Amino acid sequence: MVRTALYEAASVMLSRTVRMSPLKSWAMAVARRRGAKKARVALARKLGVILHRMWVDGASFRWTNEATTMARGEELKEIGPASKACP
Repeated sequence: MVRTALYEAASVMLSRTVRMSPLKSWAMAVARRRGAKKARVALARKLGVILHRMWVDGASFRWTNEATTMARGEELKEIGPASKACP
């Protein structure tokens, strides 16, 4: 049941959504390389992973990547010096 809903969401995102997003552009690139059916399945899986992380973290969905790249940069700064200290 969840699999079907994720597949439907991926199909709608690829075919009916006019607004571009990083997810849609990624899936469109996969579709060009591997075909539309595999791109739908790949996008459905990616949506499932995103929804699971949102559920676990309690985060809200961000349409763009701006906050994600900033958050990753801050995490890398925190991890960077500690990883250099370890052999």
